[in-house]
Amino acid sequence: MISLMATVEQLQSDQIQFPKLGIDLTVSSEAFSIGGMQVTWYGILITVGMLLAMVYGFSRMQKQYGIDPDRAIDAVIGGVLGGVIGARAYYVIFRWEEFAGDWKSMFNIRSGGLAIYGGIIGALLVGSIVCKIRKVRLLPMFDIASLGFLIGQGIGRWGNFTNQEAFGDNTDSLFGMTGGKIQAWIAANYSDGSVDPYLPVHPCFLYESIWCLTGFVILHFVAKRWRKFDGQIFLMYMVWYGMGRFWIEGLRTDSLYQGTIKISQLVALLSVAVGIILLCVSFSRIKRMGSDYVLYVNSKESAALIAETAAKEEAWQKRRAEKKSKKQTIASEEETTHVILDASEVTEHTEETESETHAEESSASEEE
Repeated sequence: MISLMATVEQLQSDQIQFPKLGIDLTVSSEAFSIGGMQVTWYGILITVGMLLAMVYGFSRMQKQYGIDPDRAIDAVIGGVLGGVIGARAYYVIFRWEEFAGDWKSMFNIRSGGLAIYGGIIGALLVGSIVCKIRKVRLLPMFDIASLGFLIGQGIGRWGNFTNQEAFGDNTDSLFGMTGGKIQAWIAANYSDGSVDPYLPVHPCFLYESIWCLTGFVILHFVAKRWRKFDGQIFLMYMVWYGMGRFWIEGLRTDSLYQGTIKISQLVALLSVAVGIILLCVSFSRIKRMGSDYVLYVNSKESAALIAETAAKEEAWQKRRAEKKSKKQTIASEEETTHVILDASEVTEHTEETESETHAEESSASEEE
């Protein structure tokens, strides 16, 4: 019961505690500054998550999913940009009262304010458009992206830790936490006392990080051994993340609302339902098709596109080698010309010296 929990003292803004674990930390949301501009841990961790997701995705893109990395890089860049824009737009729309009349604050994401579902939607929309333009097959690309999402979300959630956000109701859990900013936020937003600022709260960021990284490990092995159709991993991601997010969002105190409904819980529930239905339909369809179904990685289209890029790369390398060889030939010819000129100058100098010596000897002979 919450009433049996021990209260904690009022903390400084950068102080974070896990009382039952005996952990007391001082964590600034700012990592360092460059030229007067503050760089936050939130931004750094989001970036690290994106980079690790890209490294993982590109390492398996061609061999496991049949996608040409040279074509996919444009879709990935577009997806990252779309993800950031979508995540911020989603957050601003559902907290419009905080941003109305201050348009500059809408673009300030260094201190947080990115909604995961908005990021996923934005990344998929923009990424899909670029995929269409660059002839990248969507479903296997979505499979790769979903694994990347789990890596990025699992790491990026620790940015919420440094900002002291994404926390839940009071709890007597072993992992219950508190912090100076958490206490101040609860005191300002729960004046009715339904949430006590001086009692530990659920570290929802930690729950979601563990859930996402666990999901990544599971889906990684599923993709490696039991992937039966393109799009399977993405649908499983929808179900896995949706289940976790529905539970975790129910604990949170800082959710985005539409009326009395928690938006992320509603989206999570829809994701789970749609994912399960599409998985059942797809497995049934693949079973009926039998050996007629071919994963994209084993298709002629995939092989042709990869071969086309390889041929272009080989032609480019050949042209580069030819240009290099031509430059070396020109440099060699110029060096040879310089040697000949230098030898000519030495010969001329020798002849001049011999002529002067002969003249001097003749003059000396005449004087005698």
